[in-house]
Amino acid sequence: MSFSLIPQVEDAVNLVRRIEETGVAAIAVHGRKEEERPQHPSEAFSIPVISNGGSHDFINEYTDIETFQKATAASSVMIACAAMWNPSIFRKEALVPLKDIMQDYIKYAVRYDNHYTNTKYCLCQMLREQLETAQGKKLHAAQSTQEICEAFERADFYKETTAIFEAKKTSSENETQDEDNQVEDPDNSVHSCQSQIFLSRQEYPLQITPKMYLLEWRRKEKHPQPVYETIQRPLDRLFSSVVTVAEQKYRSTLWDKSKKLAEQAEAIVCLRTLGVPEGKLREGENHLINKCKREDQEHLNNRDHGEDLAEPSHKKKKKLILLKKLLTGMCLRCHNSMKIRFHTWAATN
Repeated sequence: MSFSLIPQVEDAVNLVRRIEETGVAAIAVHGRKEEERPQHPSEAFSIPVISNGGSHDFINEYTDIETFQKATAASSVMIACAAMWNPSIFRKEALVPLKDIMQDYIKYAVRYDNHYTNTKYCLCQMLREQLETAQGKKLHAAQSTQEICEAFERADFYKETTAIFEAKKTSSENETQDEDNQVEDPDNSVHSCQSQIFLSRQEYPLQITPKMYLLEWRRKEKHPQPVYETIQRPLDRLFSSVVTVAEQKYRSTLWDKSKKLAEQAEAIVCLRTLGVPEGKLREGENHLINKCKREDQEHLNNRDHGEDLAEPSHKKKKKLILLKKLLTGMCLRCHNSMKIRFHTWAATN
């Protein structure tokens, strides 16, 4: 905090005491005026006071940090600008030449793929008054990490490092592809479609999915229920599935963002391999939609004729069991009253 707006020392001390009463763990004070920095030790408070503001004209090397701390009687020192100008300010032995610091910083920036705008900003903070030199102007005009490296004669290092990264990336992609081809398929028994198959929802009717078509085909052919096995890749958290139908496995090489989409993609692979319609709008008349319409119409007809009023016997049994459970735990009076109503209902139903 800054006390430049509070001219009276007593007012500043009272303000800090009020802040202290709120339960804060520490308070940082930035000295705005030269005469205020070393002349007002922070001895009036029980919480730690961190001094700040010595970078511009006081802290030039490591030993100055301790001197500044003693002069302000603070528990510790906060450093910002001096650390940006030369990070070796924290080195006890001596400052490292700025040229070496910038060269090392560029290496780290390239190796860890730091964004060029951040790298450029930090280097500009180090150059400071040298920004008007030829090197400073090149840095100021740089629009990429490569151009920054060229300004500091590190173009060869940039090319070598990026070449290594590209080689590793290509190798990793090849390994990932090999893993994808072997997912849940150690004996190469999976029918894998090499094209990127995924569910495009606008190509299907609102209430129809490929999984429904596969299930309907399974019923007609009297095969067991399709079994979906889904895994998630830790690297990007995408999903891949394998569906087993009639003792055959099917999968797509495309990884999806959700388990549901992955399973729909595998159903499409299976249907296309079998040569079975998958329910797309362009396939013409959709027998599943017609089936749903017929079932809905039958239900409406049953309601019109009052056929849905007669409950199956198994539903009655469930109701009897539920009513018996309700009687448990009631007081004697409520129990007897409910028991009479229950027997009356059972006799009429």
